[in-house]
Amino acid sequence: MRHDARLAILQSVREKSLSESNYQMRMLRVLQYIDAHLDEDLTLERLSAVAAFSKFHFHRQFSDYFGLAAFSYVQLLRLKKAMYELAFRSHKQVIAIALDNGYESSEAFSRAFKKSLGLSPAQFRKQPQWDTWQHSQLTIDQLREQHMPATYQLTDVRITDFPETRIAVLEHRGAPALLGNSIQQFIAWRKLNKLPPSVSATFNLIYDDPDQTPADEYRFDLGAAVPAAVTDNQHGIVNKLIPAGKCAVLRHTGTDAQLGSAVRFLYNNWLPQSQRNLRDFPLFFQRISFFPDVPEHLMVTDIFLPLQE
Repeated sequence: MRHDARLAILQSVREKSLSESNYQMRMLRVLQYIDAHLDEDLTLERLSAVAAFSKFHFHRQFSDYFGLAAFSYVQLLRLKKAMYELAFRSHKQVIAIALDNGYESSEAFSRAFKKSLGLSPAQFRKQPQWDTWQHSQLTIDQLREQHMPATYQLTDVRITDFPETRIAVLEHRGAPALLGNSIQQFIAWRKLNKLPPSVSATFNLIYDDPDQTPADEYRFDLGAAVPAAVTDNQHGIVNKLIPAGKCAVLRHTGTDAQLGSAVRFLYNNWLPQSQRNLRDFPLFFQRISFFPDVPEHLMVTDIFLPLQE
């Protein structure tokens, strides 16, 4: 093959790759826009403008790319955010949750909620059905993992000296699908003791990989920094210490569904080349910002991997 012919082929491949990357970025921009504007009127015309696509073709482009209609995706995200607020933001009235998630009235919200989950918002708030909760998130989580993957570089990881930190802990033991019960219980204790995340740092101790651990053996700690040891209590809160020491830290910005990828990067990519040894303490998270208080793609979690000196 002549030299100029090879150059032409290489140029064509390069242009095709850039074109596909640009298309992907425009679609990603739409997902991020939807996340940040769930309480607004997200028409196809508005979303197509965000992507810089023709409004006459955008609905087909979105469906072909994501395997889900734009309207259906918006509805799933609104319901997910509403479920979090019903379960974990007890101070918010149902009508406020409805309006904050783009519904015109509590009646419209109730109809959509019951059609999707088989129970009313009030019923879900009183007794959340966590199996239904998990199932409702599968489509969103799978779509995000495929089209919004978190990517990291070795330089994203830093080494820090973590100070000894006393934490009050609720130990979740059992199926990951039932973690919501423990979260509700822990939030109730924090409110009772006036320890919101704004004044008390939030930590999770990660003992097990949910994909590799039998459900009844799964362990996960919910923790909040406290200035002094907590006394015996009826909420099941116990005292623990995160010891001082070196840690590798990776900041993850994005959904909880993507945290597994970030953890695997630390263990499989960063650790082997670092020539560091692990300390006898579990991986832990510090939660910096939370969904539904911020859009999912803007959630911030610092992942700490304890290291030997």
